[in-house]
Amino acid sequence: MSQNKNIKIAVVEDDENLRFLVVHRLESEHYKVVEAAEGNAAEQLILAEKPDIVLLDWMLPGKQGSEVCAGVREAGFTNLIIMMTAKSQDVDKIDAYTFGVSDYITKPFNMDVLVAMIDNKVKFFVNSTNDLHKFGDTEHHPNTHSLQRNGKKIELTILENRILLYFLQNIDRVISRDELMQVVWGYSSNVNTRTLDMHIVRLRKKIEKNPDKPSYLQTVRGMGYKFVAEE
Repeated sequence: MSQNKNIKIAVVEDDENLRFLVVHRLESEHYKVVEAAEGNAAEQLILAEKPDIVLLDWMLPGKQGSEVCAGVREAGFTNLIIMMTAKSQDVDKIDAYTFGVSDYITKPFNMDVLVAMIDNKVKFFVNSTNDLHKFGDTEHHPNTHSLQRNGKKIELTILENRILLYFLQNIDRVISRDELMQVVWGYSSNVNTRTLDMHIVRLRKKIEKNPDKPSYLQTVRGMGYKFVAEE
């Protein structure tokens, strides 16, 4: 795990016990960790330390996690921000992301799941030489889950972002629905193929010139989907 030594993670959590556990575990995985327990301090910490990944609690004293997120994004911070949110909170509120959250994990979470998620982010986002994919006249910015086309910004939801990123990392490869569901939803067992297909339909509306006849995100009958990048 020595490649983690140069990765810095900010843990922002007001629950002292949870913060201690998360920090301790991440340090044992050889990540560099900085921490804060309050919103205003968190904002200053993130802008001063410029961590590769921020683990940010949704409910914070001083300034809400969403405000911290919006504040640092406005100040030009573009690295990953993963929101830690209680199960009871409506994830769709975060899905509106007016704030620029990159992803989320629901509490209570298993530490192994958190570490697996972070390792995955490090592999695909932080250590990835190119965090910007282009297809046609569209640029994908995964850290801020958005697309840029002809100077216009198109917002993606967290799940659309995960789906598109996986396709862009696997151009021209047929990907089964099962594989996609595992990658996108991971441990959630209550996802069915209809839910996945619905997200694909929405994503096509954002990336295709003609969503009914997709040229990028193509259906492969009986097998799944594949992403074809036109020259």
